[in-house]
Amino acid sequence: MRFAHDTGRAMSAWHGPQRVLLGVSGGIAAYKACELVRRLREREVEVRVVLTANAERFVGATTLQALSGQPVRNSLWDAAAEAAMGHIELARWADVVLIAPASANTLARLAHGLADDLLGTLCLASDRPLLLAPAMNRLMWAHPATQANLALLQARGAQILGPDSGAQACGEVGTGRMLEPDAIVAALATLAPAAAADLRGLRVLVSAGPTLEDLDPVRYLGNRSSGRMGFAIAAAAAQAGATVTLVAGPVSLPTPPGVARRVDVRSARQMHAAMLDAARAADIVIAAAAVADYRPAQVSTHKLKKHGGALTLELLENPDILAALAALRPRPFLVGFAAETEQLETRARAKLVSKGADLIAGNRVGAGLGIETEDNALSVFWHGGQHELARADKTTLARELLALIATRRAAAREAAP
Repeated sequence: MRFAHDTGRAMSAWHGPQRVLLGVSGGIAAYKACELVRRLREREVEVRVVLTANAERFVGATTLQALSGQPVRNSLWDAAAEAAMGHIELARWADVVLIAPASANTLARLAHGLADDLLGTLCLASDRPLLLAPAMNRLMWAHPATQANLALLQARGAQILGPDSGAQACGEVGTGRMLEPDAIVAALATLAPAAAADLRGLRVLVSAGPTLEDLDPVRYLGNRSSGRMGFAIAAAAAQAGATVTLVAGPVSLPTPPGVARRVDVRSARQMHAAMLDAARAADIVIAAAAVADYRPAQVSTHKLKKHGGALTLELLENPDILAALAALRPRPFLVGFAAETEQLETRARAKLVSKGADLIAGNRVGAGLGIETEDNALSVFWHGGQHELARADKTTLARELLALIATRRAAAREAAP
């Protein structure tokens, strides 16, 4: 996600996080961490800094300690701090974890879950939002390994700030510069309110991904759902304090941090059974999966072969998961999704009524929107109202949607007799 520079010095009221754990990794951009700490402290944000071993070669702990007003941590082997499991205390203390600069090496280590230094261990031990501001040579940024690591981190809920383009310390020009401190501060102010949903003590059930209906041992009917939206919702719900169960169709995404239980299914009937079983213990159900409406009447035990003519398939309607959930008593707060290529509001509102849901999140698909994209936009409808969630990366959008769900659920409970 790219943020423009904000070079103005005037400061409005701060609505971002109050406690930022800043990780600084090795690279010439580490010097910008000093200005970043200063800018955050101007807004009365409490900052604690963790340096990697390579970062200390570029910027000193004494400088960052003076700017932050807090001791700087740089080792898992600090006897005084770790006597009371200091790395766990730090992980719990933060509102957000920000790594700036995030070197190519650090991105790779985080993507693969390495925890042999303090920063890696903190990230594994934290369920707080993780923000990464990459900084590296343009070719390192463009390398497929780096891009694969970024995609994996984003799938787990990390938010990427930048990088910027321009002249680099190595003398080359291109993409890879760390965002300027003011731009990172602006990003923190923008992103933090989206995590405002408080779901502590609630049980949230999320469905995600496609369902696949087998035709024969090698073919199936399916759709292009990546599962990213549902997985982002599950990650955001866990970050908001909920106990999360994720029912996932066949996708190649890792389980988001903090998700208590994951159930993998393949077909619509399997998802129907899994969702009904888990929903009986849920306070909120968010049905984000793209479930197949039909399945083949017969599944061949052998590969279907061409025979020189047309092939006719008989299809049977799959069970309606959303309607079945709405029929439960007692019933959880129910959120459905409607992916439409046309007449979005009309069809989403019709689904709201026919399925008996509390909210329907409608998204327009096709022409680069909705499916197989890293961002999305949602029009959320309920009886007597609606709200637009502007196009954004799916992690941000998930947090905004959860905040709206929490608000609407509270309003519904207040209005209940």
